[in-house]
Amino acid sequence: MLSIRLDNSTQNQLNIYAQSKQTSKSKIIKDALNCYFELLKQESKSKTPYETGAELFGKYGSEQGDLSTTYKQKLKKKLNEKNSHR
Repeated sequence: MLSIRLDNSTQNQLNIYAQSKQTSKSKIIKDALNCYFELLKQESKSKTPYETGAELFGKYGSEQGDLSTTYKQKLKKKLNEKNSHR
């Protein structure tokens, strides 16, 4: 046995829904809790951000494997080229 306290608005909504569906408030609350627990299970089984995007990582690569180590040199070169035209 469990007792819960609801604010007036939630209690009114529950009463209206129970009457319209001709079911008990207890059944509605049990069903809602079951849905909530099912959602929690699905969230815990969901993919990590890496797993979600894994198939896209590197898909449109530049074919230059040294970009992470030579980025400063490449940036300086681009800036020098841009500023040499002035």
